[in-house]
Amino acid sequence: MEQAATEADSLQKASPWKSSGTAGLSLSQASFSNWNAGGDPAIAVNASFNYSLDYNDGSNLWTNRLELAYGINRTSTDGTRKTNDKIYLSSNYGRLIARKLYAGATATFNTQFAKGYDYKVSSTEYISDFMAPGYLSVGLGLTYTPTAWLTVIVSPATYRATFVCNDRLSDTGAFGVKSGRRVLNEFGANIRAEAKTTLWKKLSLYSRLELYSNYLHNPQNIDINWDIQLDYALTGWLTANLYVNMIYDDDILFGKTADTPGSPRLQIKEVLGIGFQVNF
Repeated sequence: MEQAATEADSLQKASPWKSSGTAGLSLSQASFSNWNAGGDPAIAVNASFNYSLDYNDGSNLWTNRLELAYGINRTSTDGTRKTNDKIYLSSNYGRLIARKLYAGATATFNTQFAKGYDYKVSSTEYISDFMAPGYLSVGLGLTYTPTAWLTVIVSPATYRATFVCNDRLSDTGAFGVKSGRRVLNEFGANIRAEAKTTLWKKLSLYSRLELYSNYLHNPQNIDINWDIQLDYALTGWLTANLYVNMIYDDDILFGKTADTPGSPRLQIKEVLGIGFQVNF
Protein backbone atom coordinates (compact mmCIF):
# COMPACT_ATOMS: atom_id res chain seq x y z
CA MET A 1 0.00 0.00 0.00
CA GLU A 2 2.79 2.42 0.89
CA GLN A 3 4.60 1.64 -2.38
CA ALA A 4 1.41 2.28 -4.40
CA ALA A 5 0.86 5.57 -2.59
CA THR A 6 4.46 6.60 -3.28
CA GLU A 7 4.09 5.79 -6.98
CA ALA A 8 0.84 7.77 -7.13
CA ASP A 9 2.50 10.75 -5.46
CA SER A 10 5.38 10.56 -7.95
CA LEU A 11 3.00 10.54 -10.91
CA GLN A 12 1.12 13.50 -9.47
CA LYS A 13 4.33 15.46 -8.93
CA ALA A 14 5.48 14.64 -12.46
CA SER A 15 2.30 15.99 -14.07
CA PRO A 16 3.14 18.53 -16.78
CA TRP A 17 0.03 20.56 -15.90
CA LYS A 18 0.14 23.39 -13.37
CA SER A 19 -2.68 25.74 -12.45
CA SER A 20 -3.14 28.66 -10.08
CA GLY A 21 -5.69 31.36 -9.53
CA THR A 22 -7.16 34.03 -7.27
CA ALA A 23 -10.67 35.33 -6.69
CA GLY A 24 -11.11 38.56 -4.78
CA LEU A 25 -13.84 40.87 -3.53
CA SER A 26 -13.35 44.22 -1.80
CA LEU A 27 -16.14 46.30 -0.28
CA SER A 28 -16.36 49.73 1.33
CA GLN A 29 -19.32 51.69 2.67
CA ALA A 30 -19.92 55.05 4.33
CA SER A 31 -23.12 56.62 5.66
CA PHE A 32 -23.85 59.83 7.59
CA SER A 33 -26.62 61.13 9.83
CA ASN A 34 -26.44 64.65 11.30
CA TRP A 35 -22.71 64.57 10.63
CA ASN A 36 -21.25 68.03 11.24
CA ALA A 37 -18.11 67.41 9.14
CA GLY A 38 -20.22 66.59 6.08
CA GLY A 39 -19.91 63.71 3.66
CA ASP A 40 -21.63 61.81 0.89
CA PRO A 41 -22.98 58.29 1.56
CA ALA A 42 -21.16 55.82 -0.68
CA ILE A 43 -20.63 52.16 -1.38
CA ALA A 44 -17.86 50.64 -3.51
CA VAL A 45 -17.47 47.09 -4.79
CA ASN A 46 -14.56 45.63 -6.75
CA ALA A 47 -14.37 41.99 -7.90
CA SER A 48 -11.49 40.22 -9.64
CA PHE A 49 -10.65 36.76 -10.94
CA ASN A 50 -7.27 35.58 -12.27
CA TYR A 51 -6.48 32.07 -13.47
CA SER A 52 -3.41 30.46 -15.08
CA LEU A 53 -3.22 27.01 -16.65
CA ASP A 54 0.20 25.90 -17.92
CA TYR A 55 1.60 22.78 -19.56
CA ASN A 56 5.30 21.88 -19.81
CA ASP A 57 6.53 18.37 -20.59
CA GLY A 58 10.11 19.42 -21.32
CA SER A 59 9.58 19.68 -25.06
CA ASN A 60 6.26 21.54 -25.32
CA LEU A 61 5.28 24.69 -23.47
CA TRP A 62 1.68 25.93 -23.38
CA THR A 63 0.67 28.79 -21.08
CA ASN A 64 -2.80 30.28 -20.65
CA ARG A 65 -4.04 33.17 -18.53
CA LEU A 66 -7.48 34.68 -17.86
CA GLU A 67 -8.04 37.99 -16.06
CA LEU A 68 -11.47 39.42 -15.18
CA ALA A 69 -12.19 42.53 -13.12
CA TYR A 70 -15.15 44.80 -12.49
CA GLY A 71 -15.73 47.56 -9.97
CA ILE A 72 -18.39 50.18 -9.23
CA ASN A 73 -18.79 53.12 -6.86
CA ARG A 74 -22.19 54.51 -5.88
CA THR A 75 -22.84 57.81 -4.11
CA SER A 76 -26.08 59.66 -3.41
CA THR A 77 -24.82 62.61 -5.49
CA ASP A 78 -23.29 60.99 -8.56
CA GLY A 79 -25.17 57.68 -8.68
CA THR A 80 -23.39 54.53 -9.89
CA ARG A 81 -20.08 54.87 -11.73
CA LYS A 82 -17.71 52.25 -13.04
CA THR A 83 -14.23 52.18 -11.51
CA ASN A 84 -12.71 49.02 -12.98
CA ASP A 85 -13.48 46.86 -16.04
CA LYS A 86 -11.30 44.25 -17.76
CA ILE A 87 -11.49 41.05 -19.79
CA TYR A 88 -8.11 39.60 -20.79
CA LEU A 89 -7.21 36.21 -22.22
CA SER A 90 -3.84 34.98 -23.50
CA SER A 91 -2.52 31.69 -24.84
CA ASN A 92 1.05 30.88 -25.86
CA TYR A 93 2.46 27.66 -27.31
CA GLY A 94 6.09 26.80 -27.99
CA ARG A 95 8.19 23.83 -29.06
CA LEU A 96 11.66 23.54 -27.53
CA ILE A 97 14.42 24.30 -30.06
CA ALA A 98 17.27 25.18 -27.68
CA ARG A 99 17.86 25.42 -23.96
CA LYS A 100 15.04 27.57 -22.51
CA LEU A 101 14.07 28.71 -26.02
CA TYR A 102 10.82 27.74 -27.77
CA ALA A 103 9.40 28.43 -31.24
CA GLY A 104 5.66 28.73 -31.64
CA ALA A 105 2.60 30.96 -31.68
CA THR A 106 0.86 33.32 -29.28
CA ALA A 107 -2.56 34.97 -29.09
CA THR A 108 -4.16 37.57 -26.81
CA PHE A 109 -7.64 39.08 -26.55
CA ASN A 110 -8.92 41.87 -24.35
CA THR A 111 -11.96 44.09 -24.02
CA GLN A 112 -14.38 45.26 -21.29
CA PHE A 113 -17.77 44.26 -19.87
CA ALA A 114 -19.76 47.50 -19.97
CA LYS A 115 -19.94 51.07 -21.27
CA GLY A 116 -17.30 53.53 -20.07
CA TYR A 117 -17.63 57.28 -19.54
CA ASP A 118 -15.35 60.27 -19.16
CA TYR A 119 -17.21 61.73 -16.19
CA LYS A 120 -15.30 65.01 -16.41
CA VAL A 121 -16.93 65.57 -19.79
CA SER A 122 -20.28 63.75 -19.62
CA SER A 123 -21.97 61.13 -17.47
CA THR A 124 -24.49 60.22 -20.19
CA GLU A 125 -22.42 59.94 -23.40
CA TYR A 126 -20.25 56.82 -23.30
CA ILE A 127 -16.79 56.69 -24.88
CA SER A 128 -16.29 52.90 -24.88
CA ASP A 129 -18.31 49.69 -24.72
CA PHE A 130 -18.01 45.90 -24.88
CA MET A 131 -15.90 45.13 -27.99
CA ALA A 132 -15.49 48.87 -28.54
CA PRO A 133 -12.62 48.58 -28.32
CA GLY A 134 -11.75 44.91 -28.47
CA TYR A 135 -8.21 43.80 -29.29
CA LEU A 136 -7.08 40.52 -30.85
CA SER A 137 -3.42 39.72 -31.52
CA VAL A 138 -2.03 36.58 -33.15
CA GLY A 139 1.70 36.14 -33.74
CA LEU A 140 4.53 33.75 -34.54
CA GLY A 141 7.89 33.88 -32.83
CA LEU A 142 10.05 32.77 -29.94
CA THR A 143 9.49 32.26 -26.22
CA TYR A 144 12.46 32.57 -23.84
CA THR A 145 12.27 31.43 -20.20
CA PRO A 146 15.59 32.45 -18.57
CA THR A 147 14.23 31.86 -15.05
CA ALA A 148 11.19 30.27 -13.43
CA TRP A 149 9.63 33.69 -12.80
CA LEU A 150 10.31 35.44 -16.13
CA THR A 151 8.99 34.75 -19.64
CA VAL A 152 9.79 36.82 -22.73
CA ILE A 153 7.81 36.32 -25.96
CA VAL A 154 9.13 37.93 -29.16
CA SER A 155 6.76 37.83 -32.16
CA PRO A 156 8.22 39.57 -35.23
CA ALA A 157 5.16 38.57 -37.27
CA THR A 158 2.04 39.70 -35.41
CA TYR A 159 -1.43 40.52 -36.72
CA ARG A 160 -3.47 42.84 -34.50
CA ALA A 161 -7.13 43.72 -34.98
CA THR A 162 -8.89 46.55 -33.14
CA PHE A 163 -12.66 46.05 -33.07
CA VAL A 164 -15.19 48.84 -32.58
CA CYS A 165 -18.51 46.95 -32.67
CA ASN A 166 -20.62 49.95 -31.72
CA ASP A 167 -22.25 52.00 -34.49
CA ARG A 168 -21.99 55.39 -32.77
CA LEU A 169 -18.33 54.93 -31.84
CA SER A 170 -17.34 53.48 -35.21
CA ASP A 171 -19.05 56.40 -36.97
CA THR A 172 -16.82 58.81 -35.06
CA GLY A 173 -13.67 56.89 -36.00
CA ALA A 174 -12.88 55.95 -32.39
CA PHE A 175 -9.77 53.94 -31.48
CA GLY A 176 -8.14 54.40 -34.86
CA VAL A 177 -10.77 52.77 -37.09
CA LYS A 178 -11.90 54.68 -40.15
CA SER A 179 -15.27 56.35 -39.77
CA GLY A 180 -18.07 53.87 -40.31
CA ARG A 181 -15.82 50.80 -40.12
CA ARG A 182 -15.62 48.26 -37.32
CA VAL A 183 -12.08 46.87 -37.60
CA LEU A 184 -8.58 48.34 -37.78
CA ASN A 185 -6.08 45.83 -39.18
CA GLU A 186 -2.38 46.09 -38.29
CA PHE A 187 0.69 43.93 -38.90
CA GLY A 188 3.89 44.34 -36.96
CA ALA A 189 6.15 43.09 -34.18
CA ASN A 190 5.20 42.42 -30.57
CA ILE A 191 7.28 41.81 -27.45
CA ARG A 192 5.67 40.58 -24.23
CA ALA A 193 7.55 40.15 -20.95
CA GLU A 194 5.81 38.54 -17.97
CA ALA A 195 7.18 38.32 -14.44
CA LYS A 196 5.54 36.44 -11.56
CA THR A 197 7.37 36.17 -8.27
CA THR A 198 7.28 36.66 -4.50
CA LEU A 199 9.16 39.80 -3.59
CA TRP A 200 9.12 39.47 0.18
CA LYS A 201 7.37 36.90 2.38
CA LYS A 202 3.66 37.58 1.72
CA LEU A 203 4.17 40.20 -1.01
CA SER A 204 3.72 38.85 -4.56
CA LEU A 205 4.17 40.59 -7.90
CA TYR A 206 2.73 39.99 -11.36
CA SER A 207 3.88 42.27 -14.17
CA ARG A 208 3.19 42.16 -17.90
CA LEU A 209 4.77 44.58 -20.39
CA GLU A 210 3.74 44.57 -24.06
CA LEU A 211 5.37 46.60 -26.82
CA TYR A 212 3.95 46.71 -30.35
CA SER A 213 5.20 48.33 -33.56
CA ASN A 214 2.99 48.51 -36.65
CA TYR A 215 5.09 47.87 -39.78
CA LEU A 216 2.41 49.40 -42.01
CA HIS A 217 2.04 52.81 -40.34
CA ASN A 218 4.52 54.81 -38.25
CA PRO A 219 6.60 51.81 -37.08
CA GLN A 220 8.73 54.16 -34.98
CA ASN A 221 5.72 54.83 -32.71
CA ILE A 222 5.64 52.02 -30.13
CA ASP A 223 2.35 51.10 -28.44
CA ILE A 224 2.87 50.31 -24.74
CA ASN A 225 0.65 48.34 -22.37
CA TRP A 226 2.05 47.67 -18.90
CA ASP A 227 0.16 45.89 -16.10
CA ILE A 228 1.52 45.69 -12.55
CA GLN A 229 -0.25 43.90 -9.70
CA LEU A 230 0.98 43.68 -6.12
CA ASP A 231 -0.75 41.44 -3.54
CA TYR A 232 0.04 41.47 0.16
CA ALA A 233 -1.55 38.79 2.33
CA LEU A 234 -2.61 40.45 5.57
CA THR A 235 -4.19 37.22 6.87
CA GLY A 236 -5.21 33.91 5.34
CA TRP A 237 -8.24 35.52 3.66
CA LEU A 238 -7.61 39.25 3.81
CA THR A 239 -5.36 40.78 1.13
CA ALA A 240 -4.28 44.27 0.10
CA ASN A 241 -4.05 44.76 -3.67
CA LEU A 242 -2.50 47.44 -5.84
CA TYR A 243 -3.17 47.33 -9.58
CA VAL A 244 -1.64 49.79 -12.04
CA ASN A 245 -2.16 49.82 -15.82
CA MET A 246 -0.31 52.20 -18.14
CA ILE A 247 -1.19 52.45 -21.84
CA TYR A 248 0.19 54.48 -24.71
CA ASP A 249 -1.51 53.80 -28.05
CA ASP A 250 -0.77 55.96 -31.08
CA ASP A 251 -4.27 55.24 -32.44
CA ILE A 252 -6.19 56.49 -29.38
CA LEU A 253 -6.54 60.26 -29.73
CA PHE A 254 -7.61 62.64 -26.98
CA GLY A 255 -9.26 65.99 -27.65
CA LYS A 256 -10.39 64.92 -31.10
CA THR A 257 -13.20 67.04 -32.58
CA ALA A 258 -14.42 68.02 -36.02
CA ASP A 259 -11.90 70.89 -36.00
CA THR A 260 -8.94 69.37 -34.13
CA PRO A 261 -7.17 66.05 -34.90
CA GLY A 262 -6.43 65.20 -31.26
CA SER A 263 -3.26 63.54 -29.94
CA PRO A 264 -2.25 60.33 -28.12
CA ARG A 265 -1.51 60.53 -24.39
CA LEU A 266 -0.21 58.25 -21.66
CA GLN A 267 -3.17 56.59 -19.94
CA ILE A 268 -2.86 55.50 -16.30
CA LYS A 269 -5.31 53.50 -14.18
CA GLU A 270 -4.69 52.66 -10.52
CA VAL A 271 -6.87 50.53 -8.24
CA LEU A 272 -6.03 50.08 -4.54
CA GLY A 273 -8.14 47.92 -2.27
CA ILE A 274 -8.30 45.68 0.76
CA GLY A 275 -10.66 42.73 0.72
CA PHE A 276 -11.21 39.01 0.72
CA GLN A 277 -9.11 36.89 -1.63
CA VAL A 278 -9.05 33.15 -2.20
CA ASN A 279 -6.00 31.50 -3.71
CA PHE A 280 -6.40 28.16 -5.46
